[in-house]
Amino acid sequence: MQVPSHVEYERPGTIEEALTLLASGNGDARPLAGGHSLIPMMKLRLARPELLVDINGLTELAYIRQEGSQIKIGALTKHAELLESAVVYEHYPIFRDAERVIADPVVRNWGTVGGSLCQADPSEDLSAAFAAARATVVIRSAAGSRLVTARELHVGPYETVLQPGELVTEIQLPIVARTGSAYQKVERRVGDWSIVAAGAVLTLAAGGTIETAGIGLTAVGAPHFAAPEAEAYLAGKPATEESFAQAASIAATNSNPVSDQRGPEDYKRHLVAELTTRALRTAAKRATGEA
Repeated sequence: MQVPSHVEYERPGTIEEALTLLASGNGDARPLAGGHSLIPMMKLRLARPELLVDINGLTELAYIRQEGSQIKIGALTKHAELLESAVVYEHYPIFRDAERVIADPVVRNWGTVGGSLCQADPSEDLSAAFAAARATVVIRSAAGSRLVTARELHVGPYETVLQPGELVTEIQLPIVARTGSAYQKVERRVGDWSIVAAGAVLTLAAGGTIETAGIGLTAVGAPHFAAPEAEAYLAGKPATEESFAQAASIAATNSNPVSDQRGPEDYKRHLVAELTTRALRTAAKRATGEA
């Protein structure tokens, strides 16, 4: 089946109108942004919303700006805008690394950051990057706003904590001194979904030890796209190859890859260790200004 089931369509002019429409759908209303994931799923009838709320006209949700010690990214920011953002690259080069290997220019010029997060595809790149960065997500409804971490947003494949009538409006990144980040990905062909990908964000103490570590993994069944056991191991450790290799081994051991058309389980577990090591190494160099 390649034809969606019957669906109503609305294009609100304000965020408040969009929230009202989303709440009116009795749980069967879906926001439409880039549509690169939702529309194909509707064609296959894996998704059957009764109402599509087209939010592309809400330009007030498309922005990237620095406010104090945070970078704020509107949910309708395009992938291409995140890729080219100087302020994001200055503080979080992980996102340029990740965006460079997401799909192709057509998708990046239309797909949105918020849409990627809310799709919760287990092989999606930005979810792992935001998990590594310990981002915060702003969720709005007619009743008000609430904050969740990027990790809390995802509860399983294609599942989020969003309730009917709620909409992700912003993602917030903390700006922390002596922090570096990086993203590494292996794919079958350019622009494809990940076989495995790993992101790392490291904050170094004045003496060079690791103050905090964030590790994001995609396509390997990592709960909430994170590797908390490896992160905990790195806290207080020196930023050395030995530390990175051990943390990567812990991440690989605690990941849950499955054998499929993209590769066997042992190959994917090997990739987790290798890509995590590479991401940590580059993140540490960037934190010290060496890369």
